Formats: sequence, C-alpha cells, structure tokens
Amino acid sequence: MTFVDYPAIAGLASHLRGDPLTVLEPATGERLADVPSASPADVDAAARAASAAQAEWAAMTFDQRAAVLRRAAERLRSQADVFNRCNVQECGSTPAKAQWEVDASYEQLHAAAGLAAQPYGQLIPSSFPGRTNLWAHVPIGVVAIITPWNYPLLLAMRSLAPALALGNAVLLKPAVQGSLTGGLLLARIFAEAGLPEGVLQVLPGEVRTGDALVNHPLVGMVSFTGSTGVGRAIGATCGRLLKKCALELGGNNAFIVLDDADVEVAASHGAWASFLHQGQICMQGGRHLVHRRVADAYAQALAARARALTVGDPHRQDVHLGPLINAAQCAKVQQVVDDSLAQGAQLLAGGRHRGLFFPATVLAGVTPFMPAFGAEIFGPVAPITVFDSDDELVELVNASDYGLSAGLHTAHVARGLALARRLNTGMVHINDQTVNAEFNVPFGGMGASGNGGRFGGTVNAEEFTKSQWISMVAAPSAYPF
Repeated sequence: MTFVDYPAIAGLASHLRGDPLTVLEPATGERLADVPSASPADVDAAARAASAAQAEWAAMTFDQRAAVLRRAAERLRSQADVFNRCNVQECGSTPAKAQWEVDASYEQLHAAAGLAAQPYGQLIPSSFPGRTNLWAHVPIGVVAIITPWNYPLLLAMRSLAPALALGNAVLLKPAVQGSLTGGLLLARIFAEAGLPEGVLQVLPGEVRTGDALVNHPLVGMVSFTGSTGVGRAIGATCGRLLKKCALELGGNNAFIVLDDADVEVAASHGAWASFLHQGQICMQGGRHLVHRRVADAYAQALAARARALTVGDPHRQDVHLGPLINAAQCAKVQQVVDDSLAQGAQLLAGGRHRGLFFPATVLAGVTPFMPAFGAEIFGPVAPITVFDSDDELVELVNASDYGLSAGLHTAHVARGLALARRLNTGMVHINDQTVNAEFNVPFGGMGASGNGGRFGGTVNAEEFTKSQWISMVAAPSAYPF
C-alpha cells in the first residue's frame, strides 16, 4: 500500500496565514490533515505575484509552455498511486474512479499542450484600402479557478491545463474536502515540471477565500464548478465587476427510456448514471423517465441491479459505492427519500443510510410534485416517473430549470434525435447514460446548469482568453478634419 504523508502535503500551504482546515476521511471520520487556509491578505499577495509572473509566462514560446504541461502529465502519471490514495481517503472515491480521474487528467494535460500550438487568431479582410486586420486571442491575465470535491483532480485540470497553455496565471481554490488531491498535490507536480514560480498558486479555503478571489481586481476571469446557488452569486459579482466567468453548475438530469428500448441494457445504463460515485456527480441520472409500457419491467431490472451493489469503505474494502462526503449531504439525501415516500413513492431498493454509507436506492411511482423529481439529490437515488407520450416526455424534461445532461434509450435513433432536439439540455446521449465526458468535445449546460460557457477541445481557446483587434496600414490616409 502506498504511503501518503498527509501532513507533509498540507505543509505545502504553510506560507498561508488563514485558519487551518481539517480534512477528514469520510469513511472513518479520522483526521487526515490540517491544511492552512488562505486569508484575504494571502489572496491579495497571491494575485499580485501571479500578475507579476504572468507576462513572462505568456511571453514564452508555445512549445516551452507545452513542454511544462507534458512534464506535469508525466509527473502525474508517476505519482498516480499517491493521487489515487488521496482521492479515495479524502473524497470517498473508489480506486477505479480515482484512477479514471488520473487517466483523464493526463489526457487533458496533453490536449492542452497541443492547444498551445493551435492558430490563435484570424487575418480578416478590410473594406478600407490598404488596411490589414488582425484578430487574435490573447491571455486574460490571472484566472481564478474554484472547484468542488466530487471530482477534485479532473474538475481542476479541465480549467487549469488550458488556462496555463494559453498564457494565463492561475489562482486555484479547491474545495476543503479536496484540498490535497485537487490542490496541493497539483501545485507540487507543476513545480516539479518547471512551471515558473508564481504562475500557479493554490489557495485552500472556505467562503471568505472564494469571495476574496472573485472580487480581487487583478483576477480577470473566474471559472467555477459547483452549486447553482453559489454560481448565481459569482455570476452576479462578475457581472457587476465586468469580469469574464465560466459557470458549470448543478443538474437534475433526465435518463429516458422509450417504449421501444432494450430494458435490460437501459437498466444497466440507468444504474451507472445514478449510482456511480454515490450519485455525487453533476451529470447524475436524477430523474428516470420511463414509458408506461416498459415501466414495471424497467423498475424491477433497475432495483435488481441496485440491490447487487456493495457499499462500504473504498480504502479498506472492494466496494461499488463509498461514503457520501459528509453528514449534511447524507441527511439531505435521506430527507428527499423520506419525504417522497411519505407522499406516495414506493421503495424498491435501498432507502436507509448507515453512517455516511447510503445504499443504491430505487423509488417508483414518483410524481413531478415530489422532492425526488425536482431536487438535485446528489446521492445514489434513482426516482422513476412514468410518461405516456413523446410530448409528455418533453414537457417533463423541460419542466426543470436545470439543463445539463440527458440519456435517452430507443431502438430508433431517428426518433431519439428528433426528441433530443426538443430538449433544453446542453448534452443529450442517445442509447447511452448521462455521465459522459470526452475532452475534445465542448461540455456544458443550459439554464440553471450554467451560463452557456463550454469546456473542452478548441472552445477552450475562446473560454480562457480575451480577443483583440489590431488594424494597420502602411501609409496613413488623410481624413476630412
């Protein structure tokens, strides 16, 4: 078993002067480390240092910046065991999920290294005789990245890697329960990769640290992944301060089973969508909308799969589901289940937590007026709601303010495509599940799930830059006055 010196990792933040944050292992409640937090004064010092370092970083040739990212990728891969154990113990991930995050982050680093070499502007014709128009992406300067605990490494890297590749400096504030995996360990591998001092700074902290970051005048952009409520507040602040922001927020994602679907295949996909990482994923299958003709068969197939999943400590046992992240989240999930049962839903599997361990839960007979239909549950709960027609289905999907991801199962892809185009959803996966990410494909939601920004592929060049128009003429013309 890989030894991880958690106090030594926490010591990478020893220069910070805020109150220490206690990082607990959710499965046992044991303290892993006390991590110094960033005070508003620390944020100010970091922003000034990042601003001073950014110009030199941006002035480096693209291949030099790309080389740093590729070296960081190799450092990540060589230290995968440390990242994985941290992710399992700090965030309740299973080992397989933790390893997937490492592999995906490695891929993102190499994709961002390639992004540095891509064309970054256009030569645009002019109607003015003799004028040349240059339009280019230029670095924003200092980008603040605020990340959650559920995928601490992946969701930091998807903003961090392209922001650095495009010449920005970064201030990274990980969630408290992710400060090690998605924060301080990342700072270490980039330092080892030769990233110039000051270009990346990790600032663990809670609300006041985030507020100081968002409001700092040297921060030109905020990239936030988290709850819709916090995202609205950040968006309002960025709007008032005229800062760019990218908001990837919550979801109440529809997993749809049409009457012509293969029920057993759909049940497998539905179980993955709702129960992966204890359902603590923004793309979780939060509402299972099933045609009445196949609803009973689907409910029984899904419940059988749920009952077959083991729940326990992912660091010490071979399990499918680990713990929920904390007691508050566990209580929230239990309340949604209990209130929905009290209003007439039927419990087919699971339904009652032990400590922070919540079993895979299936609820049938869920109506649009129950909490299990309308809430972003963020737990391993699969509520099933029945529909009778395609029009009713579209109405049910679009009844939610959220619009992140949907999965739709049908034997007729053309029917699925026609329905997909009617859904107010940023991503629709036909004959697949809701938890999908390909890092060369733009990713993002609509409505309460985000502000229309996208992560991934070439759109990163739009997201993490600002644009500049330069026109030039060889000999100036005379104007009338």
